[in-house]
Amino acid sequence: MKSLERSSEAIPRWIIVAFSIISLIGFADAAYLTANHYLGTSLNCSLFEGCEVVTTSVYATVAGVPIALVGALYYLLIFVATIAYFDTGNLRIMRFAAYFTVLGFLASLWLLYLQLFVIEALCMYCLISFFTSTALFLLGLLVIKSCFSEVRPP
Repeated sequence: MKSLERSSEAIPRWIIVAFSIISLIGFADAAYLTANHYLGTSLNCSLFEGCEVVTTSVYATVAGVPIALVGALYYLLIFVATIAYFDTGNLRIMRFAAYFTVLGFLASLWLLYLQLFVIEALCMYCLISFFTSTALFLLGLLVIKSCFSEVRPP
């Protein structure tokens, strides 16, 4: 039985590559929204007209901190964990990242609910974040499945 701490074969490589690419997309999206918040510039929102409504609503910040900054930190943590796994092969790192995606997914569901039913406006960038966090969550489920199949007794 292979060690749960170190394995280069437990998680298919395509999952790890997808994890890193999607987390970078999410980070770029959230970093753009964060920069926009602090610079006070208007958003270029071509698909929906509600970007400004959503990003300037009372729900866009918590205790003065933009939700987008929290999202950027979330995606950055996932990306760093993925790179650390590439470097070490330590499955615990990827298990942590996989379980952490549950929080990102739940937060995204809540924010989507707010857009649809409370604010009644949609933000294209927020939807990108919703889709990236959902994709990371689904990949996280595959990571968890891979980790548990790795430790089954023969």
